[in-house]
Amino acid sequence: MLKEKYFISIFLLVLAISCNKEHSKSITITDKTALDKLIDDQINKGLRPFLYLRLEDTQGKVLYEYSSVNNNLLPGVEINKNTWIRIWSMSKIVTITIIMDLIEDNILNLDEPVTKYIPEFENLMVATDLNGTSLALSDSFSKICSYKLEPVKHKMTLRHLINHEAGFYYATTKNKCINSTLADQSIPIAVDGNDLINKFSKVPLIQQPGESHFYGLNTTVLGLVAERATGIDLAGLVKQRMTKKLGINGLKFNLGRNEKLLPCATGIDTVLRHVRESELDIFGPAFPTYFSDNRVFLGGEGMIATADGYSDFLRIFLNKGMLNGKSFLEVRSINEITSPQTQLDSKWGYNGYNLWVTGDTLRKSGWGDEGLWQGGGYEGTQFWIDPKRGFVGVLMTQSNSLQKEAHEFYNDFRGELYKQIFDNE
Repeated sequence: MLKEKYFISIFLLVLAISCNKEHSKSITITDKTALDKLIDDQINKGLRPFLYLRLEDTQGKVLYEYSSVNNNLLPGVEINKNTWIRIWSMSKIVTITIIMDLIEDNILNLDEPVTKYIPEFENLMVATDLNGTSLALSDSFSKICSYKLEPVKHKMTLRHLINHEAGFYYATTKNKCINSTLADQSIPIAVDGNDLINKFSKVPLIQQPGESHFYGLNTTVLGLVAERATGIDLAGLVKQRMTKKLGINGLKFNLGRNEKLLPCATGIDTVLRHVRESELDIFGPAFPTYFSDNRVFLGGEGMIATADGYSDFLRIFLNKGMLNGKSFLEVRSINEITSPQTQLDSKWGYNGYNLWVTGDTLRKSGWGDEGLWQGGGYEGTQFWIDPKRGFVGVLMTQSNSLQKEAHEFYNDFRGELYKQIFDNE
């Protein structure tokens, strides 16, 4: 038995070394000034409140780092690798890795019905037009007020949730009536997970489960499934199974003592200003609290992170499920997350489990490369993983409803970065 354990240990060591060798060649940034200038231009033109960019290789070595702050909006504020940021939908891939970990432990199965864990969803209804077509598929979607309700016809599974095919949505669809129905529930200020489930049970789905891909609150519901399956809240699962185990310090749900978050800025009036109450409206007027006593954990939207902490999380993907010498996910889970799942007909790539994999159109457009794994958040945060070259990129900001020139920055920055990379390959 001891001999067997010895050989297993040697095998894991060799595997870890071989994984590191795959990404041993670092990228070459030949003109850091050009990248810095793109960031500064956004700030000097009043397009962003701040920008922080960070690139790390497989081992956490910083390949690039730069910060620029709009002192008119944020006087005296310094943004660095340890600044706490609301990451919104960048929470989704974190929750999904927890789900995959539970699947590996045979606690969950993607083809199980959601009602096995959330029986409160037994009587969910689907919003349709007068012809019985679900709103998500109706040609007159934006004009239907009020809508009809029909029973759910198809079993909703965990796979529907992970692929945004279950029918949950945000309060920002083109239909004001269904938006207000969701907004009335004040989702982010539920008391706890059970209260959140009760709120969801009162809201109609926008489609029958499995009908189409419709982006929304599906990952948050998936997090509730994990809570019911384990008896542990999602914050506890993230800490127990990932952050504490792997030594990730900058990724969580609630603020600690003396920790603060930055205000959000908006360009909705063409001039950048602080967001007013209710302008961040994906839930309606209600907004997540992030307070230390918060007991509702939104797996699709509710996390906060530092650039350093989120980069550590992303490096799990580069290290084939490992970080700091400790295993979190099996290679097959990483492969499954990044394999084609939905939106397979897009010229820009395809969607894995809420992780977009870029196609060759991105390279041809001069904005990066094919085969990048990427995602983003509601307040302009972005990330990408380059498995070919072994590095991750994190963009941190807190801004919404940006002007066109601000929207183009991400492509411009990556375009300049990959131009330098391609020139040295």
